[in-house]
Amino acid sequence: MARLGNTGIEVSKLCFGSLTLSSFQANLSVREGAKLIQYAYDKGIDFIDTAEIYENYSIIKEGIKNIPKDKYTIASKAYSYDVKTAQDSVAKAMKELSVDYLDIFLLHEQESEHTLRGHYEALEELFRLKEKGYIRSVGISTHFVNCVKASEKYKEIEIIHPILNYKGIGIQDGTREDMVSALKRRHEQGIGIYTMKALGGGHLISHQKEAMEWVLEQDFLHSTAIGMQSTEEIDYNTHLFFQGKENLSAKESIDKKERKLIVDDYCIGCGNCVRRCKQNGIEIIDGQATPNENCILCGYCATVCPDFCIKVV
Repeated sequence: MARLGNTGIEVSKLCFGSLTLSSFQANLSVREGAKLIQYAYDKGIDFIDTAEIYENYSIIKEGIKNIPKDKYTIASKAYSYDVKTAQDSVAKAMKELSVDYLDIFLLHEQESEHTLRGHYEALEELFRLKEKGYIRSVGISTHFVNCVKASEKYKEIEIIHPILNYKGIGIQDGTREDMVSALKRRHEQGIGIYTMKALGGGHLISHQKEAMEWVLEQDFLHSTAIGMQSTEEIDYNTHLFFQGKENLSAKESIDKKERKLIVDDYCIGCGNCVRRCKQNGIEIIDGQATPNENCILCGYCATVCPDFCIKVV
């Protein structure tokens, strides 16, 4: 178990990244996804990360229905920018998850001091909701080093959920070393830190061992969110995180398939996905959306496709 900075919230070192359960990735049924969440809990994972955009609250609700609320930590996030959107997103999460409070609520995909300033009204409202008991801790998610640095100016930010992996894939404005340096400083200041994309959205699957071992060596990380789609992946990751790499035998490794983003041939090239992608990971070529080497397989582009022709598989 690890305490998320000064928040008082204790979580498992491994967080269930639930993006993979969503309709624009594994597209698991409520029953299938819920079984994985319960299986992961039985293996020691008592922390799950979700988001309004993932549209998987119903899966999580079913997955945690037999777990005491005080034994399980839920983090969610939304693109709130003012009082109303903050209130609406928190209310939606509480209602659809069927909980009386949220452990962690984050402003999603923050980029810089300018973004934080522009969304400060929402940040303040989230903090007020915390004071009323609807949220236990407030924070941000980000792919930007400068946003981590800028977060020092905002007392409301108690938790940071940054992208981080041993190749630095997906960091938008610096290197892996830049991000590590910024996060270490925030860690020293008592901020809770749990990371995302330890496998670079799937790009580091062929370097899985090195990628996971590197994350485990970073003592400033309180937890790491990893997407899992099978009991085999849960078994491997819980063994690695909770029992240590030295206890993993060769037969206990798993062969994870290489993930990729596919675009069906009926794509009309509307450009919504290009405008949505902050990684510059997709472009219109010969009238059709085409992913490139910058794609981190988050699947966010799929959420704005009017014809539902994009999916991570």
